[in-house]
Amino acid sequence: MPARSRLAAEHLGAHLTAWRKLNGLTAAQVADRAGVSRDTLRKLEHGDASVGLGVFLNVARVLGTLDRVVEAVDPYETDVGRARADQTLPQRVRR
Repeated sequence: MPARSRLAAEHLGAHLTAWRKLNGLTAAQVADRAGVSRDTLRKLEHGDASVGLGVFLNVARVLGTLDRVVEAVDPYETDVGRARADQTLPQRVRR
């Protein structure tokens, strides 16, 4: 995994940990509410990028940050996306 991606995973994990603590939740509570094991949550919070997207999204939901996560990757929330909003997007991109 590229170093920049690995660092991003570590930052995301740290942010989730901070949100958990700010919400006054234990790791066991978050894991239970997200339907994952405590070990899986620990991996996510420590930046293990092998943890699945579904786990990340469930934990974000439990922490009340899911909407912000979705918004963060919405192209129409960016200057470029808004500027090109009138263009038709291709159904798929060929490689």
